[in-house]
Amino acid sequence: MSKLPKQYQFVDLSDYGRFIARRIATSLKNTSVTPIQVTSWFIISGLIATVCIIYKLHIAAAFFLILKSILDAADGELSRIKNMPSYTGRYFDSIADILLNFLFLLAFWYVSDEWFVYMILAFIGMQLQGTLYNYYYVILRNSVNGDTTSRVIEDSPPKAMEGEEQSTVDYFFKVFNFLYVGFDRTIHFIDKKATESKPFPKWFMTSVSIFGLGFQLLLMSVMLLLDLERFVIPFYIFYSILIFLFVGIRRLVLN
Repeated sequence: MSKLPKQYQFVDLSDYGRFIARRIATSLKNTSVTPIQVTSWFIISGLIATVCIIYKLHIAAAFFLILKSILDAADGELSRIKNMPSYTGRYFDSIADILLNFLFLLAFWYVSDEWFVYMILAFIGMQLQGTLYNYYYVILRNSVNGDTTSRVIEDSPPKAMEGEEQSTVDYFFKVFNFLYVGFDRTIHFIDKKATESKPFPKWFMTSVSIFGLGFQLLLMSVMLLLDLERFVIPFYIFYSILIFLFVGIRRLVLN
């Protein structure tokens, strides 16, 4: 099930594992497995990938990074198939993503000669990249009556959905907001008027999807397979330059 009406669906380069994710979700439809349990599986996969990076097991690390990406899509698919949308699951997923991203880059720093401050810059850059993609994607979904689980500005805890406790939603929102508020507000500051734009064309969303987390992990995997792990940190620092390119295109072409 897509988060967008059919006429607005685009080729998401970060969503290459969707077919397998749907197969996984379909196989779990009539089981007791919950979307949050699938999220826990991708956390385990991410932790294994981190250990493999440290021990320079490049093929295994690449495999578990891709598996993490697939399972990251499978939890949302299972939520939609079972009709179990929840803010708790959405926040838990996002919290897991950002913490794993930090661990991935920390592992790459450990096996390289880079300064720690460069790792921090790469992490900030990686998060801003993903935030820009999510920002435009959420704006598009909200403007065309797509999935509304995510909000453009997460400034207050949402009302709990059926089947979840408000106290749990409030707790996960606080953790989510603590981890993401700086990135969210930075991107919103850079391109405030994006919310006033017409629905973004498919070519634009496909282009900016190279900032999606799935594509970022794919790039990491490719660099590992090519024994280029020492270039991961500088790559994500310079990759951030494209943020201004996409914002510029949005302002000049899509206003």
